Amino acid sequence: MAGPDLLLIHPPAARAAEPPLGTAVLLSHLRRGGATAEAIDANLEAHLYLLDGDRLSVAAGLAPATALQRAMKSVPEALSFLRSPDAGRAFPRYVAAARHLNRALSAHRGASGRDRWTLGDYVHADLSEYSPRDLSLAASGKAGTVFSGYFRDALLPRVERMRPRGVAISVNYRHQVLPAFELAGLLRRRLPGVPVYGGGGMFTSWRSSLRGMERSFLPFDRVGFGPGERALAAAAGGASTGGVFFEDGEAVEFLPDFGFAQLREYLSPEPVLPVTATRGCYWRRCRFCPEAVAPIHPYRATDPETFPTLLRELSDRYGVRRFHLTDNAIPVATLRSMADAGSVLRGFSWHGFARFERELLEPGLASSLAAAGCSMLQLGLESGSQPLLDRMGKGTRVADASAVLSSFSRAGIVAYVYVMLGAPGETESDAERTRSFLSEHAGVIGFLNLSILNMPRDAFWPGIAEGSARREGGFNDEDEPLGLYRRVPARDGWGRSQARRFLQKRILGDPAIRAIAARTPPWFGDSHAVFFRPES
Repeated sequence: MAGPDLLLIHPPAARAAEPPLGTAVLLSHLRRGGATAEAIDANLEAHLYLLDGDRLSVAAGLAPATALQRAMKSVPEALSFLRSPDAGRAFPRYVAAARHLNRALSAHRGASGRDRWTLGDYVHADLSEYSPRDLSLAASGKAGTVFSGYFRDALLPRVERMRPRGVAISVNYRHQVLPAFELAGLLRRRLPGVPVYGGGGMFTSWRSSLRGMERSFLPFDRVGFGPGERALAAAAGGASTGGVFFEDGEAVEFLPDFGFAQLREYLSPEPVLPVTATRGCYWRRCRFCPEAVAPIHPYRATDPETFPTLLRELSDRYGVRRFHLTDNAIPVATLRSMADAGSVLRGFSWHGFARFERELLEPGLASSLAAAGCSMLQLGLESGSQPLLDRMGKGTRVADASAVLSSFSRAGIVAYVYVMLGAPGETESDAERTRSFLSEHAGVIGFLNLSILNMPRDAFWPGIAEGSARREGGFNDEDEPLGLYRRVPARDGWGRSQARRFLQKRILGDPAIRAIAARTPPWFGDSHAVFFRPES
């Protein structure tokens, strides 16, 4: 019996808290166009495969540390608890369960014994995802990852039985890169003649670099930049492949197909479906944001008036009432439509990113959003210094952010606030304004993401000469030509190291801010924060 026209694979390693939206929209587009297509969430499968008790025992060796032994024995109970609503009602037990799983994953250390795999990421001890040489080693089979056994013994035999006419691998996070290259190489050797396609946000971020370099390290027949709907539909239909690279953003799908996903198997107190009202970012002016300096998607948006109906359709189809809006920023028009659709969305819970727009202060909007199921909004404050925000190109006002946080808090909507220190031109005074803002608004901030800014390689920032800065990491440009970031030079005695020290000592040294950070779910962060009220 003939296999599917195209098999989509979401590789490890990423958080296994919800099904992958990118895979779901590609699957939907292919099927709605008449192609036979299937999908595998290899990230979730790899987690569950390698958390098996026997495999953990083999990986841990003959004399594992006591803490690791305890964690391994606790895996079945921890998995069961994290998948139950009880996990969202008992934060200390939740933290203990997540800690057990995270420590159990550490038993898998790769061939070198020094790889690091956690619930949030995967770091190879010897290979860099930014080095073509290292990617070639992974693709050729000369070096492996902690997922080699899963690929070899579970995934590849399944793919062989499916007999697909083509395989597409989506890579959206840096921690998926090395496993994806290893998997692509294995597929090429095990299934000769079956084309393997690569796509996703990481490849799109490499667009300019890949076009200008020798490509023998790529184990893919073709690589796509940006949305892949039209090109993959053509490939599934048997169209000629054309060049190595393809880029076409005209066809964009918004209705996902989660038929491939075992929704109750994800590590989440309740099943959550990711969905988006837009592709790309409507603002696209922030100087620190990859979507502004090297857009991954041309901006596309659904009709705001019909978006609530899309959520209702997905809820009816999959029996899920929680949604994660994955937009870079949910447009105000869509938020207004959601607020007006309280009857359609009754009983739902949804959360996602929004900007601190002044329109969010419209009378009654916050309370209407809460009544329509908005339980949490993720908001990029970045800094409490207005001059620095202006240099960043944020387009928001500190005073508006203050008013929005208060308004949402009164309405019962939790605010998950994002802050970045270490921007070019930042001073200690700017950082102190950020600390003061967070401390003064601690009562209306539910959760925090505190980080040090990574400057995109292609970013333009006044005062930083183009091409003069080295990329972040421990290698030279020649060794890591696929690096995504560039260094931000210190100025007047203030740079990344000083910002990091300020974050640890001054910001987290503030008791009110430290209390917010302490209640942020470890490893799962914003994926699970929505299940907890700040007072818990």
